[in-house]
Amino acid sequence: MKTHKPTVGRKGEEEACSYLCRNGHRILARNWRGGHLELDIVTLLGSELHVVEVKSRTAPVMAEPERNVGPQKQRRLVAATNAFLHSDDRRNLPADLEVFFDVVSVTFYGTGRDFDIEYYPKAFIPLYA
Repeated sequence: MKTHKPTVGRKGEEEACSYLCRNGHRILARNWRGGHLELDIVTLLGSELHVVEVKSRTAPVMAEPERNVGPQKQRRLVAATNAFLHSDDRRNLPADLEVFFDVVSVTFYGTGRDFDIEYYPKAFIPLYA
């Protein structure tokens, strides 16, 4: 299947949002931008704020998509999350939120209608604030 990266990425984010909603998450933001920083999906689950990085690929996959969230990407996610928490988008959220960083991996097969989705809640704990 020949696909374009933006199409696969958008479809992966759609599937990730559907999956998260089915599992009790409330979507607060998609493709949130703060300057040059971006968050794929921000959700609320109880009193937990989940920052979700979506990794979408078309099979065959050479490396597990969730492994592509290395230290540099983690630093950017933390910086973007800090910007989100200091933005107007944070209003109306509980003051005592715990923040977690998750990864959703979406792998598409064949025509793109078949896919596997894997959710890695609390995929990393930032070492830098």
